Amino acid sequence: MYMILIGGGNVGIQLAKRLIARGEEVLVIEKDAGTAGKLANLLGEEYVMHGDGCEVFTQRDAGFERADVIVAVTGEDEDNFVACQLAKEVWKTERIIARVNDPSHEETFRNIGIEETVSATGIIYNLIVQQISGDDLVPVAALHRGNVEIVESVVSSRSPLVGKLVRELKLPQGSFIAYVVREGVGMQVAPDTRIEEDDMLVSIVAMKDADALRQAICVKS
Repeated sequence: MYMILIGGGNVGIQLAKRLIARGEEVLVIEKDAGTAGKLANLLGEEYVMHGDGCEVFTQRDAGFERADVIVAVTGEDEDNFVACQLAKEVWKTERIIARVNDPSHEETFRNIGIEETVSATGIIYNLIVQQISGDDLVPVAALHRGNVEIVESVVSSRSPLVGKLVRELKLPQGSFIAYVVREGVGMQVAPDTRIEEDDMLVSIVAMKDADALRQAICVKS
């Protein structure tokens, strides 16, 4: 699998190291000559290209037309946006992943069809909220290109869900409880399933509604 990483900063370096260790074919594009030289010494010259990943000619020379995955991880959302847009429209790359430094820009990426975005700010925020919320709400997996999450939540004695039937719960539209684990035993969920203290709820929710689900399940501080 051929993977091209645009941006040779800390994120690009660490990602490249891991992919190279896996035996993947990797190329890091870095526009700063000094940084590119240091990367070549660190990773190996065959893994680094000096050039602007936002330019079509650089992308051509890098082999965008045969790339399986393009990952834009520069520190500038504008550069990541342009690189991803060209990869999609010019080279028809099927798998494109963008680092988004400002979460408010994620919608801009989605408007051009870049659904796979990673926001460190959003990830850290979710981790912080998990620590300060009344119950433990842990993302287990991301589905549908990162737009849907499977989450686990442990119901505490203070949760407003205790004693209620599933059909009585007011959850965000489109989200639902798929499974309940009680005293180590998994249970299928029915409308008349009653929620008890210490139940582990496995729910499916759109990422944009994760906070609303948290408010529905957890006790507000």
